[in-house]
Amino acid sequence: MRRRTVTSGGLEELLEAATTAERAAAADQAAAPAPAAAPPAARQRERLQNEFTFELPRGYVDDEGTVHRTGSMRLATARDELRPQIDLRVKENPAYLSVVLLSQVITSLGTITDIHAGVVERMYATDVAFLQDFYRRINSEGHTHAAVTCPHCHNPFEVDLSGGRLGES
Repeated sequence: MRRRTVTSGGLEELLEAATTAERAAAADQAAAPAPAAAPPAARQRERLQNEFTFELPRGYVDDEGTVHRTGSMRLATARDELRPQIDLRVKENPAYLSVVLLSQVITSLGTITDIHAGVVERMYATDVAFLQDFYRRINSEGHTHAAVTCPHCHNPFEVDLSGGRLGES
């Protein structure tokens, strides 16, 4: 391997050349047109929606008798889907997997923010089935809309399956 010796005179020349090259690069960059900023609507479309609201068909009744129908669910992470696999309740009863999984991704239910497996256990079966379908839709398709066809006129249209008042979903 060959070593290169730099004398003080040569060092000054190298520093001068480097400074000149940096100035030229900065001037070229200043002369180049700046990339156009994305319009606000485009920037909003780039953001991933990671939380979705829903309305339960029946509603969860808490210990005081209050019915909670509206809630929100976030997208599941790999950890959310792996964690139930080591849960002893799931090992003993594989059907319990959906209860544990839903309890991890539901962020709120009415005024309740501490959602745990016990809350999901006490839900009506129709609400759990709704939440399982809702989970599948938002995590595999990324939205809660479904394309349907009118049985009378055969025109296609889209509906939001996240719930709502009767006749709206």
